[in-house]
Amino acid sequence: MQTSGVAAMPTFHNASAVAAVQGRTLIGPQGACAVPAEYVPGRISVVMPCFNSARFVREAIGSVRGQSYGDVELIVVDDGSTDDSLSILESQGNAIRLIRQSRRGPYPARNAGLAVSSGEFVAFLDSDDLWRPDALQKLHGALARHGTDLAYCGWQNVGDSFSNEPFVPPAYEKGDPIEQFLRSCPWPIHAALLRRSLVRRLGGFSERRFSSMDYDFWLRALALTRNMVRVPEVLATYRWHGAGQISAVKSRQVLDALAVQTDFIASHPDLIAHLSRARLRELTDGRVLDQAYRALWKRDLESAHALLRHCARTRAFGIAHVPQVVSSLLPLPAFRWLVGLADRKKS
Repeated sequence: MQTSGVAAMPTFHNASAVAAVQGRTLIGPQGACAVPAEYVPGRISVVMPCFNSARFVREAIGSVRGQSYGDVELIVVDDGSTDDSLSILESQGNAIRLIRQSRRGPYPARNAGLAVSSGEFVAFLDSDDLWRPDALQKLHGALARHGTDLAYCGWQNVGDSFSNEPFVPPAYEKGDPIEQFLRSCPWPIHAALLRRSLVRRLGGFSERRFSSMDYDFWLRALALTRNMVRVPEVLATYRWHGAGQISAVKSRQVLDALAVQTDFIASHPDLIAHLSRARLRELTDGRVLDQAYRALWKRDLESAHALLRHCARTRAFGIAHVPQVVSSLLPLPAFRWLVGLADRKKS
């Protein structure tokens, strides 16, 4: 619901232009942020965490500033960068609202941005990702036309030496979104636009884990609303560039995602009642086993070792998987040696 008391502000502005936050705040069941109640009607607040992203952050900021949508507030939270990121951000002047904090991780950084945001709508863009110039306009247009709480779009993964096929997700709202969301995170953090009212009800992001809290955010949003709409276009680019990203640590990401799924299932028995225990097992522990084999195939042996050990503890494997699961009970160096021995025998 719109509230009053926030004066109109220029499209891009600095901290001194933001009116004092008043009114009641609401913290969601697992969120860690008190999102202000008041907002500027029509404005989109974009929250961008930044940690050691000097190579990309200038382009990411340009992606936001180049949006065709009229009123965009860009809040960048420097999360204790040790490279040239902060000097680049400071050079942007009034084009961004800059927040500095010691290293806490991307989800506390996003919450810090949400806490000072002023938009009726909220979007997130990481400091190494990009939007098409019309991304926010198209997402907002769809959300407004259909009266939804959330609009989402397609994306493309790119890297220094590869570019995946563009992907447009299914129309989740037309099927069983519960099962589809439990299968995997439905979209990357920057492929959606939300109403501020929904973000307030969620209380922003949980900070209980270092990865997969975007997945947690979308699952908790699904528990509150199924009122969403798809924009069937690729409007976002996810950039893959190496080990510094959260998504680069496969075992941590997979096990954190499993914890998120488990929390959702335990918290919402009514929403998952139509799914059998076997199907839930397949969507949760079964996915861990699948990701263990993916990591093994890619020779990410540290992740494969950790994930196979999890499968051993939970007994989430079949007869055919016994050799791999049993070998994971060895220390990591011995596991590496066994895999190397098998590779040498094949060559």
